[in-house]
Amino acid sequence: MTDLTLTKLCFANGVWNGRLTSPHSRKSAPQIQVLWRDMAVDDVSITQTPDTDKTWDLRIPLPPAAIGDGVQTFLIVDGETEASLGHFTLSGDDVPADNLRAEVELLRAELDMLKRAFRRHCREIT
Repeated sequence: MTDLTLTKLCFANGVWNGRLTSPHSRKSAPQIQVLWRDMAVDDVSITQTPDTDKTWDLRIPLPPAAIGDGVQTFLIVDGETEASLGHFTLSGDDVPADNLRAEVELLRAELDMLKRAFRRHCREIT
């Protein structure tokens, strides 16, 4: 379980921006992973907001390979607890009325995260 809260600020010019908030003061920035197709997204940056040690700005530039046809889902994960903090979806063609493809992509990303956590747990108990 994570104590971090993620809030979207904006998504423009190929960059998703959000704010991470913690109820407790932290000496270092949270470890955040952004996954796309079960791969880590490069160049993700976390910057502490001025005057507080409880909030950070998160900047996620989209990889050029993610821009194209189809639905692309990005999963934002707490790197310490591997808890899902949120997600965002990019669609490069007509979005169906019920947005089913985006939901399936999100389920796949979360299932991959659960598989990794389960495998790590099995290695730890042996």
